Amino acid sequence: MDLRQLRYFLAVAEEGKVTGAARRLNMEQPPLSRQMKLLEEELGVSLFDRSGKRLNLTHAGELLRRRAELLLRQFQETIEEVQEMDDGIHGTLSIGSVVSCFSLLPQRIERFHELYPRVTFRIHEGDHFLLGEQLEKRNIELVVARLPFEAASEPDRYAVLSLPSDPYVALLPGSWPQMAEDRRIEIEALAEYPFLSLKSDLTIGMHELVLKTFREAGYEPNILCECSSVAIILALVAAGIGAAILPKSVIASFPLTSIEVYELTHTPLYSEVGLIWIKDRYLSRIARNFIETFRNEPVGTIQSE
Repeated sequence: MDLRQLRYFLAVAEEGKVTGAARRLNMEQPPLSRQMKLLEEELGVSLFDRSGKRLNLTHAGELLRRRAELLLRQFQETIEEVQEMDDGIHGTLSIGSVVSCFSLLPQRIERFHELYPRVTFRIHEGDHFLLGEQLEKRNIELVVARLPFEAASEPDRYAVLSLPSDPYVALLPGSWPQMAEDRRIEIEALAEYPFLSLKSDLTIGMHELVLKTFREAGYEPNILCECSSVAIILALVAAGIGAAILPKSVIASFPLTSIEVYELTHTPLYSEVGLIWIKDRYLSRIARNFIETFRNEPVGTIQSE
């Protein structure tokens, strides 16, 4: 049994069919079938249940799948670690971010590029669940997201570097009468207006925090619409549909045409933000150095305009 056979085995296990795995591996089906037979003969067990249209793993096959994924990951990490033994840092850093945290990245990337000009970046956008999957698959190494990180894995699987708290602000349509000349508003004043809440099927933390804040003040928000996208909420506010409460840093990433921003008074409401990665997994030298830029220079990246 060698690494090549393990890669073949994982492809068949994931595709559920030898034909699909062969296409994915860019090889003919008969040689791939022979490799799977040879692997089963060498181990003396059946790895696949071939009774149905789809190849399902036996208990032995499931055990091999878990071990094969670990072995191949460790092999790749060993290659990366050896390649990083030289003095220069080069390569690509893949980072995930929720849309509302994009504004925290440009200054960091610019500064990091000045220090390490041979490093390039790949940025992935998504909700917590999708970014958690990308971390597990090693498509990204780091995530910038609101806390708590609502991914599918257990919370203690992740290491979290807390970043400066981000205050919430109220966003009202510019077409509405101006609420206050000093741009300050109390949360109870928002209870009487149609309200737009940020919520998806898988990420509800921000929605629940805002809801809790209204209720602790003795009010129930008049929720007109629950939206899974920050961009949709801002478009609806700009169109005069309703008001919203979002973290202040969000507005640094979007144009605010026809939207008025108000500071919330008498209601301390903050969004916790974190840099997230998987514990007990090898991080590239690039990723480790990028993390240090957050540790060493806690910058004013929370911007209002």
